Amino acid sequence: CITVYIKNDSQISTDIERYFSVLLELMPNLVREDFVARIRKQMDEGYRLVYISEDTRIKSVMGYRFMNFLSWGSVLYIDDLVTEVSSRGKGFGSKMLDYSREQATIKGCNEIHLDSGYQRNDAHRLYLNKGFKLSCHHFSLQL
Repeated sequence: CITVYIKNDSQISTDIERYFSVLLELMPNLVREDFVARIRKQMDEGYRLVYISEDTRIKSVMGYRFMNFLSWGSVLYIDDLVTEVSSRGKGFGSKMLDYSREQATIKGCNEIHLDSGYQRNDAHRLYLNKGFKLSCHHFSLQL
């Protein structure tokens, strides 16, 4: 059975190991010691964490927030979306994107946005199959 759970701030600490190990697959630079503090800071800014579990193991994690932009209007922005390597191809990412669409519709968003690394070809295929368009490039400058 696959269930989607929304975790609030008070529950994050108890599930930290479960979130951390899956998110580490997407972001290998994460540091366990400051992970809870970083999640809490993001939650103060509206970040929400959702996960899909199977047999009490977290298989897929998504972090998102609602934002407003002059150019796009109200947007659900997906910060993080990852399924553990051994569970890819089982529909978990698709379920997460369906969930994000439901939440965006409920909140009256105009669009859903996410950034994705160039190397993530399987993820890109999923996004395109779900109706996402490659609409811009994201630039960054390390300080």
